[in-house]
Amino acid sequence: MPLRPELYLGDCREELRKIPSDSIDLIVTSPPYADQRQTTYGGVSVDGYVEWFLPISEELLRVLKPTGTFILNIKEKVVEGERSTYVMELILEMRKQGWLWTEEFIWHKKNCVPGKWPNRFRDAWERLLQFNKNKKFHMYQDAVKVPIGNWAKDRLKNLSETDKIRDNAKNGSGFGKNVSNWLGKETVYPTNVIHIATECNNKNHSAAFPRELPEWFIKLFTRENDTVLDPFMGSGTTIDVANRMNRNSIGIEILPSYYEEVERQFASLQQSEVSLNESSSEHESVELTRRYALR
Repeated sequence: MPLRPELYLGDCREELRKIPSDSIDLIVTSPPYADQRQTTYGGVSVDGYVEWFLPISEELLRVLKPTGTFILNIKEKVVEGERSTYVMELILEMRKQGWLWTEEFIWHKKNCVPGKWPNRFRDAWERLLQFNKNKKFHMYQDAVKVPIGNWAKDRLKNLSETDKIRDNAKNGSGFGKNVSNWLGKETVYPTNVIHIATECNNKNHSAAFPRELPEWFIKLFTRENDTVLDPFMGSGTTIDVANRMNRNSIGIEILPSYYEEVERQFASLQQSEVSLNESSSEHESVELTRRYALR
């Protein structure tokens, strides 16, 4: 039976204080971007974004385990024909706060919204910034391996002598490869570019995650019974995915309408699980009675 998530209604700057220090294994979230979601979240100005977010990231730093990971989905907006720098400014300030900026994943949105602008092309990607408290953190890379691909069939058929040793690049860069290392492998580690379509059914939310996105990071950075936090829960996608993957989950949402909808979803799910278990128990009881009657 899926674990029951902890849900909090309120401003995450306040609600995060209720969570014990060093208790969260993974934080996956997408806060409102600067000057966006004004009709739902009121919008945070570009100039004030860093100042607004730093008290939140300070609490996230406190609740995250030393071995945990924080994944922040965020993207700069265009202001008067120029990309804003607030995300870069936020990264620098978070480093001063004590965070390690260990990696940056790119979410390639395979079905990005069409559009035409005189000075740029349509956005087809977003940032997924990885922050940690320490250089050594839990990471389960084998959980996200991908098929090696058809290229290996022909490329590995007839290896040259050079393919069987480390062949250093001729430009003196220090990079090299040993092609024979790929022999016998059916899966390989992925790149830091994640190819996932956006959520088409937005579940009454203005910017719902596709389920595959938090699922990928939950596989990579947690194991069963670990705890996943989303301080900007929205429609509850991250919490739902974590719950179905047998992780403990905590969600915080400031808007009552979204919070109540997620509450209803989990109440319905829990009732379905109870009914299923009761039906299964009743079936087992009838089966046992039948077996004893046949003796």
